[in-house]
Amino acid sequence: MNDKKVWLIISAVSGFTAVAIGAFGAHGLREKLSPEMLEVFKTGVFYQFIHTIVLLTLSLTNIIKSNIASMFFLAGIILFSFSLYIYSTSGIKFFAMITPIGGICFLIGWLWIIVEAVRIKQGK
Repeated sequence: MNDKKVWLIISAVSGFTAVAIGAFGAHGLREKLSPEMLEVFKTGVFYQFIHTIVLLTLSLTNIIKSNIASMFFLAGIILFSFSLYIYSTSGIKFFAMITPIGGICFLIGWLWIIVEAVRIKQGK
């Protein structure tokens, strides 16, 4: 299986889980979580969706050849979004301390796209 196909599948799985987790939060957690914790949960879903779209875009184009940005975005989704899901539903503060590491992964992914864009040769 080639890299682009793998990243396409990862993007689809991430999109599917974002929809499923978002629906679970909207319909199953509204009465169970405080408004503050529901917002934390929604933040995780929002960031997962945004970075899933970026992963999908990277998997469907050949402009950025490297998978490094995709790897950081995937790590960010796992560390940022999933730590917020667990923290908001469990209240265990340890998971909230993981969230910034995921945010750093997102930032590195975006920086890597900048680096790759600068490296693109004119006329190619």
